[in-house]
Amino acid sequence: MKKTALLLLATSCLVFCTPVFSQTRQDQKDMCLLSMKYCANQADTIQQTIKKLEKEIGKGEKVYSEQELKQLEQKLNEVNDILKSLVGGSK
Repeated sequence: MKKTALLLLATSCLVFCTPVFSQTRQDQKDMCLLSMKYCANQADTIQQTIKKLEKEIGKGEKVYSEQELKQLEQKLNEVNDILKSLVGGSK
């Protein structure tokens, strides 16, 4: 009986706590994208980087300052230019 109660308690905690953790993650800045430094734990393709940058820019001023948004947009432009040069260079 104690095992069942403990299992039920742990399961309900997971069900109710997971949305809270995921919501706080959505409101956080992605410091690896924001800075121009290399983040060792992230190795993304160009397409993944573009998607991440677009997602972060979409968060807008709720999460980022105006200056930080400009940095993200500049980095998105740079990554798009790299992609265009790679695709255009193969023709």
